[in-house]
Amino acid sequence: MDVDIWSWVGDTQRQLHEDGNTGLAMAIGDVPAQALEGRYAQLDVLAPAIAQQAGTMGQPWLEFYARYWHLVGRIGDRAQGAVALADAEALVEFTRREDVRDCPAAPGAVIALAVTQANTDGPGYAAERLASLGALDVAPASPAFAAVAEQHVAALIDAGRPVEAVAHAEAAVAALREAGREASWELGAASARALLAAGRPEDALTALDAATGFKPDDPVAKAHREGVLRAFTLATLGRVAEAVEALPDLDVVADHPRVWLEWARAIRLLSGSEQITNSWQLGRVLKQWIDYFAMMGGHRARVDLAIIAGHLAVARQGVWQARLLADLAGSAAGELRESGDVAGRVAELRAAADAVTPIPAPGPEAELVAYFDAADGFNADPERWAGWLAPLAGRDLEATRRQTTTMGFLGYPSQGADTYWTLLVESGDAATADPQDIAYITGLLVEARQDERLEQLAEMLPAAQRHLALGRLHRARERWEQAATEAEAAVTAGAGIEARRLWAGAVQQSGDNAKGAAILKEIIDSDEAEAEDVWRMITMATAAEDWETVRLGAAKVGMPLQSTEGPIEEELGLVRIILPAPDGSQRAVISLRTGPATARLAIPQPPGMDYNAGDLVVFDPQLLEPIPEKPEEQESFIPPFAAVSMLRPGGYTSWFFDGAAPSEADWTEFNEVLAERGWPMWVYSDENYTVTNPANGERIPGVFGWIAVPPNVTPVEVDALLDDATERWVHPLAWLDLARSIDVEVERHERIVKEYGL
Repeated sequence: MDVDIWSWVGDTQRQLHEDGNTGLAMAIGDVPAQALEGRYAQLDVLAPAIAQQAGTMGQPWLEFYARYWHLVGRIGDRAQGAVALADAEALVEFTRREDVRDCPAAPGAVIALAVTQANTDGPGYAAERLASLGALDVAPASPAFAAVAEQHVAALIDAGRPVEAVAHAEAAVAALREAGREASWELGAASARALLAAGRPEDALTALDAATGFKPDDPVAKAHREGVLRAFTLATLGRVAEAVEALPDLDVVADHPRVWLEWARAIRLLSGSEQITNSWQLGRVLKQWIDYFAMMGGHRARVDLAIIAGHLAVARQGVWQARLLADLAGSAAGELRESGDVAGRVAELRAAADAVTPIPAPGPEAELVAYFDAADGFNADPERWAGWLAPLAGRDLEATRRQTTTMGFLGYPSQGADTYWTLLVESGDAATADPQDIAYITGLLVEARQDERLEQLAEMLPAAQRHLALGRLHRARERWEQAATEAEAAVTAGAGIEARRLWAGAVQQSGDNAKGAAILKEIIDSDEAEAEDVWRMITMATAAEDWETVRLGAAKVGMPLQSTEGPIEEELGLVRIILPAPDGSQRAVISLRTGPATARLAIPQPPGMDYNAGDLVVFDPQLLEPIPEKPEEQESFIPPFAAVSMLRPGGYTSWFFDGAAPSEADWTEFNEVLAERGWPMWVYSDENYTVTNPANGERIPGVFGWIAVPPNVTPVEVDALLDDATERWVHPLAWLDLARSIDVEVERHERIVKEYGL
């Protein structure tokens, strides 16, 4: 994005603040950080909301800004491909509007489309990317120049023109230097990749070293991206020890799909060394990555990863897996616009698999199930067992159960479902199958997303199993009404407690807590019911304010309550209630537990939140963190629980205060005054917060926070109390929003804010 856009963002934020739209002003400043820091749950909620609001307000530049950063969050670290293409194309089209084309950030849409196309099928879209990027008129003085050059280099590499890519990168760096600017780290990395593609790994390493000090466009990702590229470059040079040292661990790259393919390429080169373990765990992770790219439309990455994973499987004598990966790569190649040498690479993988002698089974075929059951579950290799049991799977029931569930665990549910289908449907009678086997095959079909096949299976089953299988399918697809209907039918047909749990959960998701509690209430005295069922009933009954059922459940789990009828309102200790924030993040709010599944919030919240101090919320009684083992840690531990719903709002209003911190005695007295009135107060500033002393310009400790008052307290009363409580302080406290709301001493508070730099 051009630097001018940031000046515009600042101006827009100030205008929104002045117009009283503080929440939106704060939100637009946080969107880029959400995209770059990986806070995608927040970004996916906030950015579309900003774009929609901007459209309503008639601010097309702001709408573009929100849509752009949302797209960056999808196609950057998350590496979304075909699933984001339509949105990327629509954003480019949006920039062609007369009221958007002059936005200084408009070239970002073309860059974003090029990235999305590269994520989908780099070589297949290479020509289009070169054409669109080449059409941009971006001068070296523009901060967008390096990003355009980086993508141009990447497109030339994908087009099979690495020598031109090297020349383009060098020319871009020179042009930037002439303009008095430095290349971005990303452009330097693109130059290194071009040199690698051109067969010049030594020069690539030199280029990477030179780029280390360059400022990155994405500073959060630089460390792991540089580590992966450096490891791949060193591995290409055969400098194994250095490459292993540079390579980020799996737990570092696991959340960054953008580097997965390059990391896997490095691993393939290093897998023969003693420092890198080519294990079944690695194979399972790579299969998960392959499946991720299948969902995201990363067609090229899916093919390349499948071939790499296949060769790694060959190296550990995983013949069955290598063959399946070859099949997967061959099938996925059909999604590519330009398949190139994929067919030859797949054929090479098949030949390598055929040349491998599988590791022999540990015993006779007839005894393999017993050997499997006796194996050390921690050290056993599930990949080998899947191969050893394969000849029996589909013929022998016990072997089939173990082999197919192992296949599902390793990431091959489709193959497991095929084998089970052979046994239960083609060679047997599904209607008389053990419910455990129906549960196994249903799970595999759901995981493999073979919905039609599952529905076909369901038609073969007795009523109870049929409805339960369909209920499981609808639950997995979050079709709650259908899930409830099928689960109820399964219960009626005698399917048992699992069907009842499914039914209760589905009606709860549909908002009918009273019915969900009643469904579970019928079985809490049965031998099948577990403590989790009782707590789930308590939660739903609490949301429905069915206090009789809540008390019944509390007695069942051994939780004593003092009251015997009516709403439960007791003091059961402090808890942390985890609630959503408007930006999609979560907030932990200290609260007083008032019942088995209720808590009253004790901490004031800023305006714009959907909750505040005094609100009574329902929470899920399942702990989000384990209780510490050490007694000294237990003393300070406040248990966290996830909020479920608002039971009863307290109607409190929050007012902001800000200023220089008073003396300890004044602050203690201030807290006592508020506590006497029952007005919750919370300091949001920390010890690093300072303000300016107008007397000498020095920085002095500051304090800001919120005070919440109940609905029967007027703003005038709050202003009067604050005025009286702080009049003797050395430095004045400001409560500008409150003053403006009642039009009292507004100028005085504005002067305090200005003089103290609040």
